[in-house]
Amino acid sequence: NANMKVTFFEDRNFQGRSYECMGDCGDFSSYMSRCHSCRVDSGCWMMYDQPNYMGSGYFFRRGEYADYMSMFGMNNCIRSCRMIPMYRGSYRMRIYERDNFMGQMYEMMDDCDNIMDRYR
Repeated sequence: NANMKVTFFEDRNFQGRSYECMGDCGDFSSYMSRCHSCRVDSGCWMMYDQPNYMGSGYFFRRGEYADYMSMFGMNNCIRSCRMIPMYRGSYRMRIYERDNFMGQMYEMMDDCDNIMDRYR
């Protein structure tokens, strides 16, 4: 997707070497040894603290993250990222009260700030 872009920096406050990313990247190690800040120019991204989209995942939207590790309480640098494609059509999601699709089912077709409110 040509309109998605994030720039990663080795050091905090957008210092040091940088790597510009315009799509999914499973491992930053060939581009930079560490990443301590980033600037999301467009799109929404999931960032992971392990290569190949593993480990803890963090949601980043458009903005500047001069010291994201402190902001999110992260112990490790970002090691991989995946863009979240924009979807403009209608959608439907079913959630269930218990495991294995058991219990009360609720179908959502619009935004929901708090799922628990829907079950009261």
